[in-house]
Amino acid sequence: MFLSSTAALWFFPLVLPICIWVAWNDMAAMKIPNKAVVALVVVYLIVGLIALPLDLYAWRLVHLVVVLLAGIAINAAGLVGAGDAKFAAAAAPFIAIGDLQLLGLIFAANLLAGYTAHRIAKYTPLRQLAPDWESWDRGKKFPMGLCLGGTLAIYLGLAIFNGT
Repeated sequence: MFLSSTAALWFFPLVLPICIWVAWNDMAAMKIPNKAVVALVVVYLIVGLIALPLDLYAWRLVHLVVVLLAGIAINAAGLVGAGDAKFAAAAAPFIAIGDLQLLGLIFAANLLAGYTAHRIAKYTPLRQLAPDWESWDRGKKFPMGLCLGGTLAIYLGLAIFNGT
């Protein structure tokens, strides 16, 4: 992995609760709160100064802008929700560009697992644990925050044990 274990260790404890918040809120209300997106950016802006060399820190802010612009276009095409696009942009600075292929694999596996688990739970007694979640009854719509938050958390968790 290209993200150092030291940087991941700095980010992970602060990013994990935000990822859980995003996943939970998206399942419950089918919305990713703007406060969660802002919190993620603030974590990067503050902790990134400690965790990363200054040149790398600055370049990763470009990731945020690029992913945000792409997300706006993809959202305008109706392919993803605005919250999903904003969260992806806020998460982008945490990702080393050399790890994009690995991130794609983590996201694909997480999407398959998350979608399957959510749909199974929807039709079993597990649904009674959170009967009022909006995601149960939104037809074909799926709470992508579950998989986006999970992907970022798994990526940072794996990087901790990277050893570099």
